Amino acid sequence: MGSCIICGVDVDGGGRICDPHQEDVVFDFRGDSPNQLVPSRFYRGVVDGYAEFGVFIDLSPGVTGLLHRSELDRRLDSLDWEPGDEVFVQVKGVRDNGNIDLAWSIRQADREFRGVLVQDGDTEHLPEEDAEGDDDGPDAGTDAEPDGSDDADDDEPTGESDREPAVVEDALESEESIEANNADDADDADESDADDAEDADEAGAEAENATEAENADNAGDESDEDAGEGDTDLDGDRERVEIGTLSDAVGDAVRLDGEVVSVRQTGGPTVFEVRDETGVVDVAAFVEPGVRAYPDVEVGDAVRLDGDVESHRGDVQVESEALVLLEGEEAEAVRRRLAEALTAEARPEGLQPLAGDEAVAALADGLLDAAEAVRRAVLESRPIVVRHPATADGYVAGAAVERAVLPLIREEHAKSDAEYHYFTRRPLDDPVYGMDAATNDATRMLQDRDRHDEQLPLFLLVGTGSTTESADGIDLLSVYGVDAVVVDAEVADPETRDAVDTLVSPELDGVDADLSTGALAASLASAVNDEVRADLRHLPAVSYWAETPDRYVELARDAGYDAERVAELREAIALEAYYQSYQDKRELVADLLFEDGGNLAAHVSEQFREKLETEVKTATENVVTEAVDGVEFSVLDTDGYTHRYDFPPTPLLLDDLHRRNANGEAYATVGIGTDELYVRTTADVSVRDVAERAAELAPNADVATAGLREGKIEFLSGERDAVEDAVVAAVAESF
Repeated sequence: MGSCIICGVDVDGGGRICDPHQEDVVFDFRGDSPNQLVPSRFYRGVVDGYAEFGVFIDLSPGVTGLLHRSELDRRLDSLDWEPGDEVFVQVKGVRDNGNIDLAWSIRQADREFRGVLVQDGDTEHLPEEDAEGDDDGPDAGTDAEPDGSDDADDDEPTGESDREPAVVEDALESEESIEANNADDADDADESDADDAEDADEAGAEAENATEAENADNAGDESDEDAGEGDTDLDGDRERVEIGTLSDAVGDAVRLDGEVVSVRQTGGPTVFEVRDETGVVDVAAFVEPGVRAYPDVEVGDAVRLDGDVESHRGDVQVESEALVLLEGEEAEAVRRRLAEALTAEARPEGLQPLAGDEAVAALADGLLDAAEAVRRAVLESRPIVVRHPATADGYVAGAAVERAVLPLIREEHAKSDAEYHYFTRRPLDDPVYGMDAATNDATRMLQDRDRHDEQLPLFLLVGTGSTTESADGIDLLSVYGVDAVVVDAEVADPETRDAVDTLVSPELDGVDADLSTGALAASLASAVNDEVRADLRHLPAVSYWAETPDRYVELARDAGYDAERVAELREAIALEAYYQSYQDKRELVADLLFEDGGNLAAHVSEQFREKLETEVKTATENVVTEAVDGVEFSVLDTDGYTHRYDFPPTPLLLDDLHRRNANGEAYATVGIGTDELYVRTTADVSVRDVAERAAELAPNADVATAGLREGKIEFLSGERDAVEDAVVAAVAESF
């Protein structure tokens, strides 16, 4: 029985990783059969070549998988991988014919995993155990040297100044060199681009056998009880530099003061993410492979460190020479400097609503509070999670915020993939932020906190979260002290004001406006980052299905988007929002809204119109009309006369039917299914009032409001006929 390299628990079958930590390590696969691969594990691979539908990745000689373009987080042609490049992928599964389906890994460096293991067929072991096994060979323990033995003395440690750079290099490249060099070449590691991890172990052993007089300053001279602590001797002559200047200091020795944002233990170094008032950078500290450096340093600590600035896989990184915890006045000075910088940078100077919208201007205080919360999260290196409905309006709102925040994250963080770590947009199938969505979010954030030492995120809910139907979900987040900001242009319940940190809603502030959530979020985004303001000008017009305010029509036209182009964008976004509705489709949505010259949107829009017209034609032929108390009703059996699992979704279909058929002020459209129905009216009718009245008329049906925004009511399926009559009667009374 083996033990897990992450948590130390016993693992059946002699394995080295427990089930909960399978996705925390990366595996070097040395098997010869696809069936030996373990689904959900991450593997190191080599790019074999491209096809129109994806990338072929060699996991070992003769074992090749396909990373389909649908699994990428970007366009296939935007990948900068070349054949022969080392990459990291996740195995989704192995088909009966031996084909291997691969998934994209956001982690593309050894240091971003918590460990490295070798999977040799059906067994697994640590990389360094390869080297230990080779010591038992015929030459073990002899004085024989390979070619180049005249230089053997160069490998002896002569003090910290000679040895430390090699150790730091091993920390960053040990896993790569293990795969690139077999154990027979271990003694030639000084001729390769990256030293084998075995060299670090040998150097440490030689240092421990040296006398104290010869190695008083050597890092390998630490006693057993000090192992893993790292060097704490700072260079007294160095002056502090700002993290924001490090991109121009590659190769320099620097001193940094800052706060620890996160800690990651890899199979090589410990990686501390350190923030000061100008930016964030990764600091790699190495003791020995997989051993936690500076174990007393935790997230939130103020630290001072000396190190060398390096460029690692295109990212700026500092290789630590020494690190100390700051206390007392020094720690307070760091925190005060960060707090002052946050206060100065986080609060926008003011709000300039798009198109000079006076209704938005009346909500300035709330929008500025929301913008400050978003900007502060970026500066504090806190992840931001945006939740929005999977509708055209919801996607426009979420994409507007995304357009504003991503450049700020890129500016703040040295890591090239930081925007994927610190910003997530998660669409909602249901406009209500219910317990299902909240449980998903809570599970993810707690896993990220416990497994990767990430801070708890800021949740920004746009177009959702403002009604009592979302109260349970928001309450779950609040149990963990998570900040929630709600921005909604439609109906909001006063009870939600105390449930969230910031709530922006015209209903609560007495503003009578024809706002969409997309229009409101676009002005919010311009307050978050004024530099993208020009990119946002057409978005408000895209977010309206009908009766777009003239101010936004003109603004879109000034930005180069006429009415036809705006309609194409709206329809294209609506179609793409439906498919894979739980995915953000970041690159596709950005292409449609910001990068498209017109061809992509026009193509997708044509599909939208064809599908919608087909469904509308079928529905129209099966609508039942009736008049009740002077109100004309169109009632559609959505179970019998719509394609439930194809586009368009029922709410969008009913919206279109209602817009086409409504005549006069007393008209209502009702779509009723097995246990839910939707109401559309020409009058200002409260769906909640309708549900309450229907519950009185059909007391055995358990009638309840399921979503104000989409006019949705739920009931028991066995009382469907009674509920239909009750709802029609309740709507008629409301006119």
